Parts: sequence; C-alpha cells; structure tokens
Amino acid sequence: GHLDWVLLTLLWHGDAMTSAPVDLMTLVENYGTDEKCREALMHLRWPKGVTCLRCGHDKVTPVNERKVFDCNSCHYQFSVTVGTMFHDSHLPLTKWFFITYLLTESKKGMSASQVYRMLGKKSYKTAWYLCHRIRAAMASAMEDRPKLGGTVEVDETFVGGKQRGHQHKVGHPECKKEVVIGIRQRGGALRFFHAEDVKSGTLAKYIKENISHDVDVIMTDEFQGYPKALHDAGVLCEHKTIKHKDGIYAIGDIYTNSIESGFSLLKRGIIGTWHKISAKHLQAYLDEMCFRFDNRKNPYLFRDTLLKMLEAEHVEYKTLTTRVA
Repeated sequence: GHLDWVLLTLLWHGDAMTSAPVDLMTLVENYGTDEKCREALMHLRWPKGVTCLRCGHDKVTPVNERKVFDCNSCHYQFSVTVGTMFHDSHLPLTKWFFITYLLTESKKGMSASQVYRMLGKKSYKTAWYLCHRIRAAMASAMEDRPKLGGTVEVDETFVGGKQRGHQHKVGHPECKKEVVIGIRQRGGALRFFHAEDVKSGTLAKYIKENISHDVDVIMTDEFQGYPKALHDAGVLCEHKTIKHKDGIYAIGDIYTNSIESGFSLLKRGIIGTWHKISAKHLQAYLDEMCFRFDNRKNPYLFRDTLLKMLEAEHVEYKTLTTRVA
C-alpha cells in the first residue's frame, strides 16, 4: 500500500544487495516480490538516496499508488526504471531478476525458447526481447575496455549453418558461414568480433583496436594474413606461430589453445543452447559470451549486470527487428 511505499523511500538501508553474493535460493528469498526488486534497484541507482533524474534535486516525494517520485523542485515525475533497460516493460520485476540471474550464471547461455517456457509460455516475442535487452546491457559493459597485453593469442573461426553441395568461400553471397575473430590475453580477457572476412586489413583493424602496442608476444596459427596484419596495425612485438596444418598444437609456450578453448565454448553455446543465430545479432551473442567469461570469477556478477541494465541506453524492439540494409 501507500504507507509501505513511503516507508520504502524513507528507510534507506544503504547498498543492501551488494553485501553478499547471490545464489538461486538467495534470489528467491530476497527478491521474491516486485517491491523487494524495486527496492534493490533503488539502492543500486541511488545509493545515497533518490535524486531527481532531471534536475538532480534530492528532495522528492513518493506519489501515492504509482510507484513514482515527484521532484519538489521541478515537479518532474519519474520511477526507478525510467530510461533503463526495464523501461516500458509489462513483465514483473521478479521475472526480470530471475532471467537476468540465469543468463549470468549459464556458462553456455540461455535461449529465448527456454526463457519463454520459464515465463509460462505467455509470449515468445517478450522472451526474445527480454534476452536481447539483457545482452545489450552486457555489451555496454564491454565498451572502453583496456587493451590487451602480455601474451596474446589471435585466431579466427567460422560459425553458421551447413552448406550442401559446393562449399562457397566466406564472403560469397551463398556462403552461410560467418567469420568470428577471437583475441585472448593468456590468463585474461576474451574478445570476439563478427567480421566480414579474414583479410589482413580486417585482422589489422581488430588487432590495432584491441591489442596494446607494448604487448610482449602475439601467438597465431600459420595463416598467411597475420604478418601483414600485425605490421599494418603497428604492433612490432615478437610474433610466434604454431603450424596446425602439420598436426602440431603446442611447442613449449607456443600455442593458441587459450583462444581455441574460447571458440569451443562459443560453439557449444551455439550448438547446444541457441541452435541458430542470425548474422544481424551474432555480435550480441558474442558480447554476452565474452562478458560472462571475463566475469566468471566475479561473485557479484548478478549485481553488476543489474547496474549495467540501469545505466545502459534503452533498446527498442523495432531497433532489434529492423532489417539490415
């Protein structure tokens, strides 16, 4: 009721949900109602108390029965979800929390079909849109990342449907395969990119944007495009190669097994979880996989994902479904 809502805004307990990691049972116990979820979002968005989203004034009044605030200064009315990934959603916040937790904890991802079943088979469109908004928040966390250094492995792989008859090369209009370029700092971060091709100029672009100039060594296979790509990217470190075509996969510390294991995880996600991914949305799935992989040791991953969902720009359904020109 109104009294509970007013008390919720007055009794500020600090960052309650950040004090301990969340497991499934804790999720059900602590965030089993929309009121509890809303309180958690308020703590995350305004850890020092609610402030007006328009003018920043810290004197606001809860509006009866509407779960919104009214600014005492400019009289702008707003809720904790306005302008976030939760905006304009008819789904209960409890379902948002539950699916977000499952996406962060599912090593190989989760399909919209699975989410659709978990939501009670109400609407596949809603489940699909929900998943993509969570992915968009994860992708936003991948922006402005530091460049990779130390020992870095670079490789490329191809994902997509099987072809019957003649096997067209990537880039051909009838080729159903998509290029994924992978870069991984050994023992560190993983990055995947949906690329148009594996030409040296394309490789150089991703190497230049993601690998530090003072990197120690770069490991690749024997693909002939890498020497020119490294030169064009201005990366002048030592370049070591392993010849996979000769059946050699490691010579001492010369190998690309780290990035290969990343590709293996990606393909298990595609084959076992998502089954089919459109070229248009492939990068979203790649970002999700990298976000989860890079945060695999983060005990506060659920909380941090919610924070990104509050901070990231809202994604409209029509944006996701607009055809690529």
